[in-house]
Amino acid sequence: MLKALDEAGITPELVLGTSIGAFNGSVIASTPGAEGVGRLAQLWEEISASDVLSAGLFDRIKNVATLQPAIHQSSEIRGLLEAVHGAKATIEQLALPFQCVAASILRASEHWFTSGPLIEALLASAAIPALFPPVEIDGDFYYDGGLVNSVPLTRAVELGATRVFVLQVGRIEADLRPPDRLYEAALISFEIARRHRFTTTMQNLPEGVEVHVLPSGNPVHFDDKRQLKWKEFGSSGGLVAAGYQASIDYLEKA
Repeated sequence: MLKALDEAGITPELVLGTSIGAFNGSVIASTPGAEGVGRLAQLWEEISASDVLSAGLFDRIKNVATLQPAIHQSSEIRGLLEAVHGAKATIEQLALPFQCVAASILRASEHWFTSGPLIEALLASAAIPALFPPVEIDGDFYYDGGLVNSVPLTRAVELGATRVFVLQVGRIEADLRPPDRLYEAALISFEIARRHRFTTTMQNLPEGVEVHVLPSGNPVHFDDKRQLKWKEFGSSGGLVAAGYQASIDYLEKA
């Protein structure tokens, strides 16, 4: 999607991100344009070819057996982020204005990181409950931003954006249906909650705000178990290529 936007001459003035979108967005905010797009594609190729996010089975069993609040620790993700940005990177140092969101546990509300340490903000935004422990920052504790603002269109509108491009991974393109299996009940319930805010915002856009939801090129059905296999990156190359072509086709008609 980013490559298609860059080739169309569309350059961001503000980057907002939630969860893995915060990570991707931080790379583009750090290095805008074709160079940043290439850097991000290379990073995902390297992640796909490595086990950088693979904690050992023993560690996962130990975390469950000792009643830890998460299956994994944040050290895997922290190492990746520090390799990309440097351990002491700050949001202010990025080339483009950048913000990411996380869910405050103590305040039960969304929190936007607009300044300060970048790595901590990205870890908080991507702290998926049960998979990763909450991230403590300045006395508060944070979970994944997808709990409170999965597609941060509302934030863009609040900040005065008039032309917004939503880069999503395909889930909001998949129609929901009643569950057939027990595990689907939880997934569908969460999906309703995470989509509701975006859907409501799209239905009530202020006059003069133009929103483009780029197609992922990723045919997703809600019974697709790929969303449960969060550490399997083998199909990344094909997903990138499909998203690129689908976005080119969309932008040519827009």
